[in-house]
Amino acid sequence: MEQSQIQNHNLEKKRRRVLNKPLRLRCSVQNYNWGILGNKSYVARLFSLNSGSHIDPDESYAELWIGTHESGPSFVDDQFGCLNSLKEWISKNPDVLGDQVLKKWGGELPFLFKVLSINQALSIQAHPDKELARALHKSQPSLYKDDNHKPELALALTEFEALCGFISLKDLRNVLFTVPEIIELVGGADAEQWLPVNEMDKNHELEAVLESIFSQILLSSKDKICQSLSKLKWRLNLEKKKRQLTDKEKLVLRLEGQYPADAGVIAAFLLNYVKLNRGEALCIGANEPHAYIYGECIECMATSDNVVRAGLTSKHRDIQTLLSMLKRRQGFPEILQGLSLNQYTTRYLPPFEEFEVDRCILPEAASVVFPSVPGPSLLLFISGNGTIGASVPEEQMVEEGDILFLPAYMEFTITSESKELHLYRAGVNSSFFQAY
Repeated sequence: MEQSQIQNHNLEKKRRRVLNKPLRLRCSVQNYNWGILGNKSYVARLFSLNSGSHIDPDESYAELWIGTHESGPSFVDDQFGCLNSLKEWISKNPDVLGDQVLKKWGGELPFLFKVLSINQALSIQAHPDKELARALHKSQPSLYKDDNHKPELALALTEFEALCGFISLKDLRNVLFTVPEIIELVGGADAEQWLPVNEMDKNHELEAVLESIFSQILLSSKDKICQSLSKLKWRLNLEKKKRQLTDKEKLVLRLEGQYPADAGVIAAFLLNYVKLNRGEALCIGANEPHAYIYGECIECMATSDNVVRAGLTSKHRDIQTLLSMLKRRQGFPEILQGLSLNQYTTRYLPPFEEFEVDRCILPEAASVVFPSVPGPSLLLFISGNGTIGASVPEEQMVEEGDILFLPAYMEFTITSESKELHLYRAGVNSSFFQAY
């Protein structure tokens, strides 16, 4: 065999070994101003451990991105001496996605995995469905940078606060009677004139009232919003001397401190205020109004960065687009507790085929097997240390800050060597393979 043939043969053997083991990733960070400062941020600590970067105590660390989206790509050392983007590496080795994922999504990883550290409220926003995403990307590519939808799941690492979906019709009636500033802002003399007269059509009419009020608030002039917020603050600061303010009233005052003269502060009265405990999750579909308020979470979504904003932001607002796309469903959203796979692992299954998330907490010396699945997985180690063993003899050490890509059809075992090894896995939704 000629020398060049021998070299090619050895290179192919090495490539096959690479494809049959977990691959370590180096991931991207986003320093948005709503993030948590310095090493108080999960994102900062994990990014520093993952990349070897120094933590700037005066910098906001908002999001750690794990995946193939061009706005925050991950990189893989393919052990040939090159640091390639994960997207480029997958394009050269498409078999790692598995036949079904490759057929459905081409050479793309269909999900984007993140860690969020939130100190200040994010914008009131919604994510377009696929049809609208394609239209927005075509007409405004500088604002809407891809043509995909962005359903997502937020899984709390700490106590976590969000606004999500419209309040119930019962709660709307209460808002109309207890927040006179809203009635005044939308041109009413009193709450009664906004309430339906015909009891038979009550729900339908109240839905129309909710949509009308929400629209008028977001479209109000800055002067009107300033006047309304000034009256609202004066009234609530007076009333809190006489009674305990509601959670929503306290939240609105907090939001006003972060975003003075912003219509989103008043619009928050019309959205559900959700509080998650550690290990609870919130699922957000296309066209659902929401805003993350405070806390840290694992987030997983379809691979997209499309956001239509309308309030609580200094960024571009596309209010008309948001109002045209919003779902009118009312009522408190479902809080996901997850499904127990074993004594250490909980799975969160959203109604979206692109992704699912597993949460695993292992005590010292405990092991857990993750069975082979027909699609790729991303692993994120939040704390502790241990080993990972896959379909090759050698084990690899893993610890806090490690992020791994695992090809399809790879069974692996995690063993803890610390008091607690805490990790998350993102993969294609199991229901996709069952229905295939």
